[in-house]
Amino acid sequence: MPSELASVDLATIQEPVRDELDGVMDELRRIIVADFPLITEVNEHLLHMKGKMFRPTLLLLSAQASGGELTPEDVTLAAVVELIHLATLVHDDSVDHSVLRRGQPTVNAMFSHQIAVIMGDYLYSRAMIELVEIDDKVPLRVMSRVTNEMTVGEMRELQAHDTLDYSEDDYDALIQYKTASLMSGACEIGARRAAREIRPRLRRYGELLGRAFQITDDVLDYTETESVTGKPSGLDLREHKITLPLIAARDHMSQSERARVERLMSDPEPSDELVAEIIATVRRVGGVEVAREKAQQLALLAERELESIPESPAREALRGGLAHAVDRRS
Repeated sequence: MPSELASVDLATIQEPVRDELDGVMDELRRIIVADFPLITEVNEHLLHMKGKMFRPTLLLLSAQASGGELTPEDVTLAAVVELIHLATLVHDDSVDHSVLRRGQPTVNAMFSHQIAVIMGDYLYSRAMIELVEIDDKVPLRVMSRVTNEMTVGEMRELQAHDTLDYSEDDYDALIQYKTASLMSGACEIGARRAAREIRPRLRRYGELLGRAFQITDDVLDYTETESVTGKPSGLDLREHKITLPLIAARDHMSQSERARVERLMSDPEPSDELVAEIIATVRRVGGVEVAREKAQQLALLAERELESIPESPAREALRGGLAHAVDRRS
């Protein structure tokens, strides 16, 4: 966690927009409603396993920090951002054959991979319909770009499997597209009514925050248990994903340790013992600490982007969002 930022829980960060976040949930229910029974059943499951609403929070706080009063349109756009995030998670879980998300069965595990793919498409399409009906070119343009980047990110992630040659530059590009693009887009949309000089600041804040957030997420796979994160520990290794902790550890491994990593990558179902062994090696040679340090550096850069924005509870909450991104455990 950046040394200048005190640890803060998500509930405190969300306090300035608490009422609006309740409205976001109402909007989500309205947007995804359908007459088709199977879609209704899957929707109920998705809403039951909803996340922490971090991306809608960023949009609403960015709108507040820009100096304007929050509007019903802001609430709808925050719901659209969460909807696109949900669609991506549904697709990701299906591609990865994941069975748990936030401690709950994934859509593909509870229903089928076919239904998961179709539901992800349904959520995307409902989000696009809402953007068109709002009739504002700025959020439509931003989210069109973001959804394209996230799709490219999913393709990039497929390249991060089964290879020890995956570079840090490759990883940086992946997390930019996969995670940072949506957080950056949420902040950019929130700041759409702000003064011209503030908009790129909040967009850049969201980008740096998103990169720090994803690095921390990848670190948690090496440091936390399933009971904390809601997914099996070592899941990235089990799925043969190369993330920053492993990339940072590679050059400090012995030849025999690298050979064990290569054995894991060639095994469709690596044993718990082998996964635990690689996790211990990555932690011992400093891969986790290198990744944490990079996340902290990105958070400090993001904090600088807030300096030119007038003081307000929303701006302080955005600062708190940085601490949350790099200090959370799930």
